[in-house]
Amino acid sequence: MSGPMRELVRYASLAASGHNTQPWRFAITEDAIEIHPDLARSLPAVDQDNRELWISLGCALENLLMAARAAGYAPQVTYPDTAALIQVRLTADTPQGSPLFEAIPTRQNTRSEYDGLPVKGADLDQVQAVPLEPGIALRLVTNPIEMNTVLEYVSHGNLRQFADRAFMAELISWLRFNQTEALASRDGLYSACAGRPQVPRWLGRLVVAWTKPQRQADADAKKVRSSPGAVVVTSELEGKTAWVRVGQVYERMALTMTSLNIRSAFLNQPIEVPDIRGQFQTAIGLGHALPQLLLRFGYAEPMPRSLRRPVAEVLLST
Repeated sequence: MSGPMRELVRYASLAASGHNTQPWRFAITEDAIEIHPDLARSLPAVDQDNRELWISLGCALENLLMAARAAGYAPQVTYPDTAALIQVRLTADTPQGSPLFEAIPTRQNTRSEYDGLPVKGADLDQVQAVPLEPGIALRLVTNPIEMNTVLEYVSHGNLRQFADRAFMAELISWLRFNQTEALASRDGLYSACAGRPQVPRWLGRLVVAWTKPQRQADADAKKVRSSPGAVVVTSELEGKTAWVRVGQVYERMALTMTSLNIRSAFLNQPIEVPDIRGQFQTAIGLGHALPQLLLRFGYAEPMPRSLRRPVAEVLLST
């Protein structure tokens, strides 16, 4: 199997995904790479319609496209309109590197508190100038009143999710409480990446299971208050192709922020609870635009990086 093509898959697999589930499988053919959903890694409690799963595939697609161009390919994408996969056909071209491609290995969801300092205006302009996909838009939030609205709805989401037994069981199943667990699976949410101490699994499960919803809401409220801004990624439509395009735009924006030394992290609680999602859409003034992702941003030191499975584990035999 082609070494250069495997390297493209490696870059794609460094993309963001919900709970770091890495819900993708890749098939390499002579002149194309296919991205397939790995439904065994779906999140039925928090992502009932696989919306975030397909957004994650869009993130992987965007990394793959940047890596392909840097390696000297002209990629052509077939979106999942008629089949439940994404195909990227590759033809030889002049290599085109970019700062965003260079940022792929260092992009992360930095889940710590930030320093509260405003982001430079010129840098915010670059974030807002990120190229969009058809039907996808960005809603930048920096006004303190609107940031309070974000905080309010993140808290509402936390209170609902942390009182939901199915959500909690699913979350705990994807938490990796120590280095041994993280290295064994190379997926999931590693405690060290959020600045939490490493503990035995039995103790970590107990602590998380007994976390009061209000305590989680308070912890995330502090993170929102430490962040000078937030971004909502919206779409005009629902469906696999729209969700994939959301992931592409998010990944471009996250890599742009990384290249500017701006940290970011997901706070998708208001979007993951269906009835709160509609309320949040109205409260933040989105009109008919559908909120798909919410993230906060700001300045902070980097945190330990989450792990990824080796390429061999995400390849489909062809």
